[in-house]
Amino acid sequence: MKTVLFLFISLFAAQSIAQDTLDELLKKHNKNSVPYITVQELAMPKTDAVILDAREPKEFEVSHIKNAILVGYDFFDIKTVTDIYSNKDEKIAVYCSLGIRSETIAKKLKDEGYTNVLNLYGGIFEWKNNDFIVVDSEEKETEQVHTFNEAWSKWLTKGEHVFEVKPNKKE
Repeated sequence: MKTVLFLFISLFAAQSIAQDTLDELLKKHNKNSVPYITVQELAMPKTDAVILDAREPKEFEVSHIKNAILVGYDFFDIKTVTDIYSNKDEKIAVYCSLGIRSETIAKKLKDEGYTNVLNLYGGIFEWKNNDFIVVDSEEKETEQVHTFNEAWSKWLTKGEHVFEVKPNKKE
């Protein structure tokens, strides 16, 4: 009886601390308002897409997908895109760390009339986890990826995690 009880408690404990899957995380935070593109699809040579980075400048400077254009999130301005890309049927892939912030930015593009906007499933984390190259602010290959904070770092399984550690406030 003790063995059965131990197994039951162990199973329950393992389930309660188990990490969400990426699918579960994205379903929890996203509304599926923009279709996804996988990192494998985006990396294919025949996939001709404008790549927009919906992270913040400090994240972009650490690393980004080659040829990506920083549009940001906190201070996103739709004119950043409309001034450069007037063809609203052009394929545009938007990414962030995991695909949450990028959905918001991609939806704004769709609302502006862009018809071929996609959200990169798993963002730059999934890109790096699949061994695709990221570059730094000097366009040189790097292993570093800004993971936003320690909690989000668990989703990056390859590469070097970079994030700011906030000092403890003394009361």
